[in-house]
Amino acid sequence: MIPILAITMGDPAGIGPEIVVRALSHPETYEKCRPVVTGDARVIEKAVALLGLPLKVHAVQRVADALFSYGTIDVYHIDCIDLSRFEFGKVDAQCGNAAFVSIRKAIDLAMDNEVDGTVTAPLNKEALNLAGHHFDGHTEIYATFTHTKKYAMLLADENLRVIHVSTHVPLRKACDLVKKERIIEVTELIDDACRQFGIANPRIGIAGLNPHSSDNGLFGDEEALEITPAVEELQRRGFNVAGPVPPDTLFAKAKCGQFDGCVAMYHDQGHIPFKVVGFNWNKETGRMDSVKGVNITLGLPIIRVSVDHGTAFDVAGKGIASEDALVVSIDYASKMAVNRLQRS
Repeated sequence: MIPILAITMGDPAGIGPEIVVRALSHPETYEKCRPVVTGDARVIEKAVALLGLPLKVHAVQRVADALFSYGTIDVYHIDCIDLSRFEFGKVDAQCGNAAFVSIRKAIDLAMDNEVDGTVTAPLNKEALNLAGHHFDGHTEIYATFTHTKKYAMLLADENLRVIHVSTHVPLRKACDLVKKERIIEVTELIDDACRQFGIANPRIGIAGLNPHSSDNGLFGDEEALEITPAVEELQRRGFNVAGPVPPDTLFAKAKCGQFDGCVAMYHDQGHIPFKVVGFNWNKETGRMDSVKGVNITLGLPIIRVSVDHGTAFDVAGKGIASEDALVVSIDYASKMAVNRLQRS
């Protein structure tokens, strides 16, 4: 039971094609899944040449024609880049469009049950919008084209798994979005995700919004009015939850294994500790030793896992980008796909 995964190439001007090729240069990848890249086959050929790897590119127009053989990268070819005016590290509308159509194809293949899950390489939001595709990012694209109303972002890296009550909104608005119903909704999503990862009885820690979870109302009332009632309702429903846990201790406890999942109240509350754990900068070499961690969109009818880093235009085309996060993304998507296949 080896699932078929569609892997998008990302923005061609960024590190997406490089890390896709590097991830597919590992024989272990083909033991976990049968990968097919969606995007322009010529961009993937350019990445193979840049990295000097002994890999072949096999362009197809149907998933059924893919070889799924280590040493050959199957690409569902979409003619979407003019290489004569292509530059690494540049914000370019044609690259934004290329990333977009690669994503749309992956979504369509998954919705048509031609692939068992999707994995996305990074895109550039500015280039995406320059191309006329007005979305905040991958999550909103997936939600729109899968017709999903209730969804949430989950970040995962080893013991640390974080879901957010809100993401891409101003901080002032994020405070207003801390509502009992939404907290319950995202907690149900992370509980189900943990079970898909093989955790039988997930322990979920729910963060407070204010310092020290408001210290019984000294620093705000969101805990008393919204968060605590949500925790109590979830406990009545049989969920193994605790909270509101002070935000400055929740993530440290989760990293050490006290919680299987965390509910963050807003974007940076969850992202900052996650990236402190997963991003490791080497001061001596002046580059990242590793960039780990994945972004999973929960609530969709299809599987979507992504790297949790950007296009890294500053190192694109230099052949030094780390594929660590994409390898982990493929691993997560493979596990989730196998779980779904077993359920069906």
